[in-house]
Amino acid sequence: MMGLMASDETRTDTRTEAGPAAGTETRTQARADGAVPEVPGEAPATRAWTTWTTRLLMLGIVLAALNLRPAITSLGALLEEVRDGLGMSGSIAGLLTSVPPLCFAVFGVTAPRLARRFGPGAVVCAGMVAITAGLLIRPYAGGTGGFLAATALALMGIAVSNVLMPVIVKRYFPDRVGSMTGLYSMALAFGTSVAAAATVPVTNALGGHWQPGLAVWAVLPALAVLPWIPFVRNRTAPAAAAPSTPPPGREGDKPAEQPPLRITRSRTAWALAVFFGLQATAAYITMGWMAQIFRDSGVSAGTAGLLLAVIMVMGVPLAFVIPRVATRLPHQGPIVLVLGLCGLAGYAGLYFAPVGGAWAWALLLGVSNCAFPLALTMVGMRARTGAGVAQLSAFAQSTGYLISIPGPLLVGVLYQHSGGWGLPIALMSALMVPQIVVGVLAGRNRTVEDEAAR
Repeated sequence: MMGLMASDETRTDTRTEAGPAAGTETRTQARADGAVPEVPGEAPATRAWTTWTTRLLMLGIVLAALNLRPAITSLGALLEEVRDGLGMSGSIAGLLTSVPPLCFAVFGVTAPRLARRFGPGAVVCAGMVAITAGLLIRPYAGGTGGFLAATALALMGIAVSNVLMPVIVKRYFPDRVGSMTGLYSMALAFGTSVAAAATVPVTNALGGHWQPGLAVWAVLPALAVLPWIPFVRNRTAPAAAAPSTPPPGREGDKPAEQPPLRITRSRTAWALAVFFGLQATAAYITMGWMAQIFRDSGVSAGTAGLLLAVIMVMGVPLAFVIPRVATRLPHQGPIVLVLGLCGLAGYAGLYFAPVGGAWAWALLLGVSNCAFPLALTMVGMRARTGAGVAQLSAFAQSTGYLISIPGPLLVGVLYQHSGGWGLPIALMSALMVPQIVVGVLAGRNRTVEDEAAR
C-alpha cells in the first residue's frame, strides 16, 4: 500500500518538475502506456508500481460501474414481494420508484465539491460503502420508512459515483476516453441486466424470501470498495487538482477563465434538458415497473425478470453504435424518431398483447431506452467549448432528473386507482410524443453558445 501511494506521489512530482515544456508529451505518453516515462534517477520499481496502479484503477472503474443500477433493477424484479411484505400501497410503491431520479438530482450535484475536498477516489470509495450499507440494511429495516431511507443511502452512493466516473475516466485516461467510456458503459449495462435477470432465481435459491434476495446484491459493492482503498488518501488525483499550467488547447481545463454562459437563454439547452428528463422518466418507469407489468399480465416472475434484463441489455451494443452514428449526422432528429417509434410500438404491444409478444415488446422497448446515450452524445455536439459542454451537461442532467421524478410515482397512483395497467401504459405512450418533439429540436445543428449570445 505504501509503495503504491509513493509511486503516485512520485508520478505527480515528476510532472510538476518536468515543467510546461515537457508536460504535455510526458503526461500523454504516461497515461497512454499506463506508466510514467523514464526519468533520470527513477527506479524501475516505481514504474512497475505505476503500471499496477493503472490496472487497479481500471478494475475499480469496472467494478464501480457494475454497481450503479442493480439497487434499482433488483428491486423492480421483487417489487410485488416487497409491497406485500411491507404492506405498501401502489402510491407508496410509486414513490419508491421515484426515489432514484430524486437522489440523482439532489446528491449528484454535491459530487464535484466533495471530490475537490476529499479527492475523487475517496468519494467513489465512500460511495461504494454507502451502496453496500444501504443494500444490507433496507431488507431488514423493519418498515416502509426504514426501507425508503436505506434505499436513499444506497442511491446517494450511486449518485456521487455516477457523476464522478466519467470525470475519473477523462482525467486519468485522456487518450483513451472512448475505449474506457465504452468499457464503463458496458459494465453499467451488464450490471443492470444481470440484476434484473438473476434476482428472482437467486431469491428462490436462498429460500424464496425477498429479504436475502435483495441483500445479496450488497456483495458486489463490498468487493468494489477494495480497489479504491489505495486511492482514498491520494488527494493529488488529476480530477481534484489539475496542473497549474494546463497544456495548450485544453480549454476545458480552465473553466474559471471562460465567460459564463447564460445557458437558460438557449432553446436548444431547454429542449435537451426536457428530452433528457423524458427519456429518464421512461427508463425509471421501466426499471421500477416493467417486471410487474409482465407479471400482472400472466408471465412468471422469473420470465418477467428475464424480459426486464433483455430491455436493459440492449443498451450494451447500442451504446457503442448510436453515438458513432449520431456524430456523423448533422441532425440527430431521425435517430430520435426511430427510437420514439420503437417505444410507441412496444407500449402498444404491451397494451394489446402483453404475453403473446412479450419478447418482441422487450426488444422494442430496449431500443427505445437507448435515448440515454444519444442524449449524452448531443450534449457534446450542442456546445463548441469545453466550458460550454460542462455547463450544458450540468443543466440538462440536473433539470432532466428533476423532470423525471413525478413519472414513476404517477404510474403507481394510476395503477392503484384504476386497478390495471391500461392507464399507466397510455401515460407512457403519451410521454413518448413530446420526447420525440423536443428530441428533434435538440438535434438541430446549432450550439448553445450562439443561442445564449443572441
